[in-house]
Amino acid sequence: MTDNIPLQPVRQKKRMDSRPRAGCCEWVRCCSGGEPRPRTVWLGHPEKRDQRYPWNVINNQKYNFFTFLPGVLFNQFKYFFNLYFLLLACSQFVPEMRLGALYTYWVPLGFVLAVTVIREAVEEIRCYVRDREVNCQVYSRLTTRGTVKVKSSNIQVGDLIIVEKNQRVPADMIFLRTSEKNGSCFLRTDQLDGETDWKLRLPVACTQRLPTAADLLQIRSYVYAEEPNIDIHNFVGTFTREDSDPPISESLSIENTLWAGTVIASGTVVGVVLYTGRELRSVMNTSNPRSKIGLFDLEVNCLTKILFGALVVVSLVMVALQHFAGRWYLQIIRFLLLFSNIIPISLRVNLDMGKIVYSWVIRRDSKIPGTVVRSSTIPEQLGRISYLLTDKTGTLTQNEMVFKRLHLGTVAYGLDSMDEVQSHIFSIYTQQSQDPPAQKGPTLTTKVRRTMSSRVHEAVKAIALCHNVTPVYESNGVTDQAEAEKQYEDSCRVYQASSPDEVALVQWTESVGLTLVGRDQSSMQLRTPGDQILNFTILQIFPFTYESKRMGIIVRDESTGEITFYMKGADVVMAGIVQYNDWLEEECGNMAREGLRVLVVAKKSLAEEQYQDFEARYVQAKLSVHDRSLKVATVIESLEMEMELLCLTGVEDQLQADVRPTLETLRNAGIKVWMLTGDKLETATCTAKNAHLVTRNQDIHVFRLVTNRSEAHLELNAFRRKHDCALVISGDSLEVCLKYYEYEFMELACQCPAVVCCRCTPTQKAQIVRLLQERTGKLTCAVGDGGNDVSMIQESDCGVGVEGKEGKQASLAADFSITQFQHLGRLLMVHGRNSYKRSAALSQFVIHRSLCISTMQAVFSSVFYFASVPLYQGFLIIG
Repeated sequence: MTDNIPLQPVRQKKRMDSRPRAGCCEWVRCCSGGEPRPRTVWLGHPEKRDQRYPWNVINNQKYNFFTFLPGVLFNQFKYFFNLYFLLLACSQFVPEMRLGALYTYWVPLGFVLAVTVIREAVEEIRCYVRDREVNCQVYSRLTTRGTVKVKSSNIQVGDLIIVEKNQRVPADMIFLRTSEKNGSCFLRTDQLDGETDWKLRLPVACTQRLPTAADLLQIRSYVYAEEPNIDIHNFVGTFTREDSDPPISESLSIENTLWAGTVIASGTVVGVVLYTGRELRSVMNTSNPRSKIGLFDLEVNCLTKILFGALVVVSLVMVALQHFAGRWYLQIIRFLLLFSNIIPISLRVNLDMGKIVYSWVIRRDSKIPGTVVRSSTIPEQLGRISYLLTDKTGTLTQNEMVFKRLHLGTVAYGLDSMDEVQSHIFSIYTQQSQDPPAQKGPTLTTKVRRTMSSRVHEAVKAIALCHNVTPVYESNGVTDQAEAEKQYEDSCRVYQASSPDEVALVQWTESVGLTLVGRDQSSMQLRTPGDQILNFTILQIFPFTYESKRMGIIVRDESTGEITFYMKGADVVMAGIVQYNDWLEEECGNMAREGLRVLVVAKKSLAEEQYQDFEARYVQAKLSVHDRSLKVATVIESLEMEMELLCLTGVEDQLQADVRPTLETLRNAGIKVWMLTGDKLETATCTAKNAHLVTRNQDIHVFRLVTNRSEAHLELNAFRRKHDCALVISGDSLEVCLKYYEYEFMELACQCPAVVCCRCTPTQKAQIVRLLQERTGKLTCAVGDGGNDVSMIQESDCGVGVEGKEGKQASLAADFSITQFQHLGRLLMVHGRNSYKRSAALSQFVIHRSLCISTMQAVFSSVFYFASVPLYQGFLIIG
């Protein structure tokens, strides 16, 4: 279903006012309220809107009914090559300038234009059909008269919309209710952020407790939301119910949102619409597609101007030899028409036919099966690429993490020694089952030096609890969580999480004996090797953010009543949180050099009074509208002191087939490779090493996080002193550098053998492509497989989409579509290079032939006293 979602292109932020977005016409844009502002949205009452909002219409067409023909003709005649032949044909309507029949000039020009108009019309019709399919999708809207069917294009801000399982979310909404018994739902967000893992979303607690969905219209409540922006990973808002005593206020975050373009993966949900049309997050993160003109065509256009100069010179010489007798200015024009074959109109026809042949050869190549050519106008571009910009997840990697290493400080366990970890876990729970009940739990936390089995147990238990993974049980394609561990076998269980490395960790704990069998918003169940179920209450969860680089969870063991705070994160932040040790930094470095994604796991026991004090301060901070994230982070940091270091974990992202030799081939051909990913810095760095994007003997400069001009200046100076060094930079630091030192940064980055940009938004990816084109003048090629890569693909000189797990949105937006990354080498180095060489040879042949015809015409005119009489007549010239 997600494969049919069309693109939602809009212009970049700096160009956003140049034309209306999302299909809104000018007057709709003008009355939509001007600049976006924070808003108050009453549930189920669109008439109470405090401002006007754009229609929820999707429009990806470049033209409409009235602008199609003028627009196509303008795009054709804005280049000198086509404009020259138009003026040439129009001149034949003047009797003094006519050299023959009108069809001699108009038939070739009309043929070329007809082919172009038909091709553009077919593309526009296809685009219109896709847009209509999405705009006419029917949804259920809750009203005082009951449930009413409504088209996607007619949805307004404030509507209460019901979205079924496997149905696309039509607008940006706040999640109010779900039919799932566990009180949550999963989203497929592959078309929004490029990640294939399902995202867990939570409804507003106040509305989820209502008996029925119809009660949403009986309460007096509203949502206060921030202004529309491009950030798809954050949201700030509050939900208020006024008719309760006292009034209820709840904080809203990204976990309570349903962004447009995502797909409901479980249950039926009800949401209130916040943003529509051009204010959608997905629309604001996608740029307008542009009509791509190949560099080869531009060079031919430039060569045409040179030939025109030669044509003028030859005409002046012929008139000068007549001593400018009589109406010499008309003679100049007649000679210009007579020698017009110096610029052959057949060149355009021949080159276009050649491109069709090249495209056919690419599609028929058995060594790259499944390759699709969606833009047959630029195959020569493939052979002239200087910069390759590639996504990571799903493009270079399979997005499948594998657990590789567990390190406890004094001992490390690899893939070949996991059976020892399993035996330790088995012995611990076997011993506990034989001990009296009073001996369970607390005996493991005594001050006596613990055995190796208890250390391994604490580490595995922490890994099994500290995550955002939810087990989903499927039977005959139907998802059901109720009493899952009783009704379904382990073979029916699938783990879902927002990060594949978390899934890898939970799968590993299952393999060594501690299995996650159930989870909802407030509890978690683990199964021991002896089939005993351990119940834990989830008190608080602190999700991973790029700023914090760590995630935490507070749980209560139901059997002992112990409250424990578990945390895992990157070594750079965890080193200052855990108790002093002498091995953390060294071992993290060793594992990172092996290309592993390293996570540090720690714990802290909390007293009941200590937790209650923290909870009161935490709830108060979450209700803040201004500086909420800062206040919440401050409260959490009060717990993050002197935590006990448990272990290090190392996971590895599996690469796609033949990524390393493909990248090696491209580098040897002089192509520089940049990796642009929305993933974390540590993961991106590890992938760059594993894929040999950064060679073993190259240094890596990790650009530290900068927030202002002075910090950026110091860091750029530090980077300038390094030579032959790969650059790794985050999206936030990149934005600061481009704001103050755009020229200096691009100059340094272009000298690097490889560049890795992590935590990049779709808009930033497109911006990097555009800056490379402007600063270097070189051709760029963008490769990606997800909806978040569309902007980058459309902005590049040559876009390549990889069909994979993340749907077909990138492949539909690209100029060329491939099934595997390894096919890129043959596409560029064989087909691209051959297309360029053949087009160059063909253009030289056609121009040489035309020069021969013009030379014979010049000799003919000279013999007959420089008369402007044509040597070739009618259909001979057309042929």
